[in-house]
Amino acid sequence: MHIPDGFVNIGTAVVTYAGSAGAIAYSVRRTNQDLKEREVPLMGVMAAFIFAAQMINFKVAGGTSGHLLGGALAAILLGPWAGTLVITAVLAVQALVFQDGGLLALGANIFNMAVVGVWSGYAIYRLARKLLSGSKGLWVAGFAAAWCSVVLAALVAAVELAISGMAPLGVVLPAMGLVHVLIGIGEGLITTSVLAFLSSTRRDLLEWHAVGAGGAQ
Repeated sequence: MHIPDGFVNIGTAVVTYAGSAGAIAYSVRRTNQDLKEREVPLMGVMAAFIFAAQMINFKVAGGTSGHLLGGALAAILLGPWAGTLVITAVLAVQALVFQDGGLLALGANIFNMAVVGVWSGYAIYRLARKLLSGSKGLWVAGFAAAWCSVVLAALVAAVELAISGMAPLGVVLPAMGLVHVLIGIGEGLITTSVLAFLSSTRRDLLEWHAVGAGGAQ
């Protein structure tokens, strides 16, 4: 769902850059407060995993692309603030080194994936875990969070493209939405698989953040 340069107008770029900058600043402050020293290496591991996953792109109408996001998984394991920083770092490297998404559109891409994708995924996960307990609840919550985060981020990107005059909302919204409904299923399955693996091998990675958030995973 990377938006390339030239696909958002100046107004949209300025607004999304401002929103992303504010979210990143707040995330840095909260991460410094909440993240423990032993969790810092996990941020690097997550960034590497998500970077590799996002390199697999699916072409979408209007010159944009779709791919796995990883925001929900990062938020579940690290919390939303660290998750935002991880996805931001991945997007910045992709834009600067691999020209995947442009500099003018970087604010929009960060807002869509590192803010909307991460925070919505985390909120849905926390809500689902309050309603569903046990291992099955963990898997259902992880799948729902991952699927929703991808779809919501894609829909926000579609709205930005429509506001920028690149395509009518009636065209770009279903084009982005339908593709990412399918991509979200893949993301949900991958997220669920990772959570199931960690629940059997490294339960502590699922539990440490729950303590800080005031609930059990």
